[in-house]
Amino acid sequence: MTLRAVLKNPNDRLRKKAKSVSAEDIPSPEVQNLIDDLIETMMVENGVGIASTQIGSDKRIIIVDVDGVLPLINPEIVGKSVRRIEFEEGCLSVPGVTGIVKRHREVKLKAFDRNGKPLTIKAKGLLAIVLQHETDHLDGILFIDKVIRYTNPPRM
Repeated sequence: MTLRAVLKNPNDRLRKKAKSVSAEDIPSPEVQNLIDDLIETMMVENGVGIASTQIGSDKRIIIVDVDGVLPLINPEIVGKSVRRIEFEEGCLSVPGVTGIVKRHREVKLKAFDRNGKPLTIKAKGLLAIVLQHETDHLDGILFIDKVIRYTNPPRM
């Protein structure tokens, strides 16, 4: 495992859309090492999630750590509740800034685990929020794009 530098906003690479990982590439040392590096970096940075784009990779991989560390490859939100909740968010790529974001209360996500096995996750609460936040990263979206009210605004 290698600790990787977390890209900070504004960095153009944070705005790039990540590319799907092929089924053949999932067991490769490149992908498995990337997953390990993401976990190590998230743990050292005290995050509850991290996306590969935050360390400069263009692969669609996220790690979430709400009820245990969960690597997700090619995550896709396939269902969303109508009800939404407001939640205070921060981000490793936007240090020192927090704000209220309105997200879906519940989501259904499909992905592959690190062994290439398909998963379906029905999440609510914090896990649903983290899944939405991290999948946004893979599409080049930062939480600051969705803030409705800053609790600790960026310094100009």
